Amino acid sequence: MRIYPLPFRTLPAAVCIAVLAAGCALPSRAPRAPAGDAPQLDVRRFPQIDAAIDAAVDAHKLPGAVFHLEHGDAVYEQAYGRLTYDDDAASVTTATVYDAASLTKVLATAPSVLVLAEQGRIGLDDKLVKYFPECANGGKETITIRQLLTHSSGLPAGLPKDPDWRGRAAAHKLACEQTVTHAPGTFFRYSDINYILLGQIVEKVTGTPLDDYAQSHIFAPLRMQNTGYLPLRRVDAEAIAPTQLGRDDGKGAHGDLAPGELLRGVVHDPTVRRMGGVAGSAGVFTTVGDVARYARMLLAGGVLDGVRILSPQSVRLLTTVQSPPGLARRGLGMDIDSPYAKRPRGSVFPVGSYGHTGFTGCVLWVDPGSRAFYVFLSNRVYPDDKSNVLDLYTRMGTLAAQAAGVD
Repeated sequence: MRIYPLPFRTLPAAVCIAVLAAGCALPSRAPRAPAGDAPQLDVRRFPQIDAAIDAAVDAHKLPGAVFHLEHGDAVYEQAYGRLTYDDDAASVTTATVYDAASLTKVLATAPSVLVLAEQGRIGLDDKLVKYFPECANGGKETITIRQLLTHSSGLPAGLPKDPDWRGRAAAHKLACEQTVTHAPGTFFRYSDINYILLGQIVEKVTGTPLDDYAQSHIFAPLRMQNTGYLPLRRVDAEAIAPTQLGRDDGKGAHGDLAPGELLRGVVHDPTVRRMGGVAGSAGVFTTVGDVARYARMLLAGGVLDGVRILSPQSVRLLTTVQSPPGLARRGLGMDIDSPYAKRPRGSVFPVGSYGHTGFTGCVLWVDPGSRAFYVFLSNRVYPDDKSNVLDLYTRMGTLAAQAAGVD
């Protein structure tokens, strides 16, 4: 049974003492609401949020999840379910580490590119071929960094699986062999190739692997202590939610897992696995608290706890419409109003709010108008990639906005 306390600061002292004396369990971070006109959360929405996620767990749409909603100093954070569907599986906690999948694009790659742009080491309107002359074929000669960031390059959605290949060099060669399907700047297609190339540009310009660069320039200064690529280098496997389990026929959902082989602390994305676990498109693992720190930094104009990560201009570029006119509206990283935005935005957060999703079952959505955001991390892909939680995204986005008092 869950307890839904009133915001703790508003409870009379006698009630607080009674709650503590009774030994009632509060959520891992009890909702906080400061007095006065400061942002608050409507605690009446919390049972509805819990019910929506619990129903998805009960329906085996996902084994477990974590949810974080924040509005000013008011916070609601909760963990649900277990790491797998096994009866003896460990319960999810708010410290559980999840494969963030494509949240990598906005947690690591896009901000790394923007940091380099601030330093004058990358020009957002530079052409791809300035950094990789070997990509000058197949209509890619005019692709710019800005077009890669906004998914308007015209490149295909992903690298081919066949013939079998391995390694970052092979991935780069394949990316440079792709032919655009539309003239750059004229068509929106969400493409992992865009961000694979962006990650490789970061490495080319800095001489530093993308995982090390993101660690030193984004995650470490933000004190995102449980965030990064290749998590088994720093986190026990037991703290990580598993993603995929190889099927008995040995084919697996992506055809590369042996029967019974479990992905736990190894990136779920098959292309990034072939690349060794590090790419601009996916590979980052994180916790709900760390993603919340990142969102707070964005709402504060690029700074958190006195440490500046991005300039206000870079935050604006990341989070406001930068795509060519007439195309799906995206920032230089964040989704604002593409077909993928409708579910996590819900029916209340306005266009102009922004965020991103991850294939494994992850959402970050931020509303700069109300200064509210929510984070959802899950392993909905366990055990076979077949679960669909898009309706849950819509429900969570709507309830999060309602709880934050968004009109």
